[in-house]
Amino acid sequence: MSDDQTANKTRAEKPWGGRFTEPTDAFVERFTASVSFDKRLYHHDITGSIAHATMLAKVGVLTDSERDQIIAGLGEVKEEIESGRFEWSVTLEDVHMNIEAALTDRIGSTGKKLHTGRSRNDQVATDIRLYLRDEIDVIAAELTRLQAGLIALAEREADTIMPGFTHLQTAQPVTFGHHMLAWYEMLERDYGRLLDCRKRVNVMPLGAAALAGTTYPIDRAFTAELLGFDRASGNSLDSVSDRDFAIEFCAFAAMLVTHLSRFSEELVLWTSAQFNFIDLPDRFCTGSSIMPQKKNPDVPELVRGKTGRVNGHLIALLTLMKGQPLAYNKDNQEDKEPLFDAVDTVKGCLKAYGDMIPALQVNREETRLAARRGFSTATDLADYLVKKGMPFRDAHEVVGKAVGFGVREKRDLADLTLAELKQFSDTIGEDVFDILTLEGSVSARDHLGGTAPAQVRAAVGRARASLEARDAG
Repeated sequence: MSDDQTANKTRAEKPWGGRFTEPTDAFVERFTASVSFDKRLYHHDITGSIAHATMLAKVGVLTDSERDQIIAGLGEVKEEIESGRFEWSVTLEDVHMNIEAALTDRIGSTGKKLHTGRSRNDQVATDIRLYLRDEIDVIAAELTRLQAGLIALAEREADTIMPGFTHLQTAQPVTFGHHMLAWYEMLERDYGRLLDCRKRVNVMPLGAAALAGTTYPIDRAFTAELLGFDRASGNSLDSVSDRDFAIEFCAFAAMLVTHLSRFSEELVLWTSAQFNFIDLPDRFCTGSSIMPQKKNPDVPELVRGKTGRVNGHLIALLTLMKGQPLAYNKDNQEDKEPLFDAVDTVKGCLKAYGDMIPALQVNREETRLAARRGFSTATDLADYLVKKGMPFRDAHEVVGKAVGFGVREKRDLADLTLAELKQFSDTIGEDVFDILTLEGSVSARDHLGGTAPAQVRAAVGRARASLEARDAG
């Protein structure tokens, strides 16, 4: 075969090769190809193509026989991909052209009619939305599973007392269940953000074609209905160039993993010998190659570490889009790898936490002993004096002096005698010990959002009802 014939053959393999006079440089071909990572869109690409062919037959662009050939051929291609027998070609650049070429090999020229009335620009935008919509549903289920685990743990530890911290210094006693419900609330906001994102994902760009729409009498509403989209997009230029939905998902992902990272930081601290608040099962930990006593909380540490990569993906997509003119640009090929990795990372982190949280064991005696250190009921003593008629600022000074005495004596406020307490204020009576106990302190905060065990159980009930309604919906 002559050089000209070889070049002509190479150009012929490219669906767009008609106007070119030389083959693509071998390096450029590899550099510009996306099939190595966008092949994961094969299922959604085929789903979109089946809907497109069905619509084309409905409006008379394809015959029913051509539609059926295309759908059957696409089914064969899908089966070959899923069986691992499909050969992906870098020469064919991306998932779309690989599937279209394979279809044409099977059914002949009818396969070439599939691309009528669409472009790879609106095709890939549709594929990504279909893919992300499915992944959002998986992530929503994993997020719900983790929340259910937190609810169960909060209920189990509703009476367990632990120190609450500000500045990582002992502040006031709280219940462990109350702390778990704080994590639940953070995830509840994440869930709301995820659902909001899904609404904007579920808009169909197919029919925008390259950028201006198409001259064929397409029925976009029909295609949108077939694919389960809420509606078709409203502007063809925006349709092919919009990646806001991917950015929004990565913003959700960054917030979620930031929350998980905060959880991880606490778990790492709590498993340390210095805290010893909790035990993680061995299956979620690893050891040291040199120190035989070590039991490292690798799962929370790794989740904490993965936060950086997800945050990076958000910045990558924002930077990708910031300088692009309308409409589609090759830059947008770079949207997939950050998005795909953000999805994979979020799913992995949620699965790890969803498995780990229900297995977490609380060392209740240790958390209670820790709450006794650091004068955690000092505010309760101040509130006690205020209720006896003392101005708060005066009460604050009295309690500060009492704490100073306790520091010097190395005794907690609850361990001081009534006589020792009364040297700071005659207002203090025998009933002070009702509020200086840890149980008295947490039980006194018996209002909506408070740490009292009764309020924790009420919050558990509301949260469980919310998840049940979510499942029913």
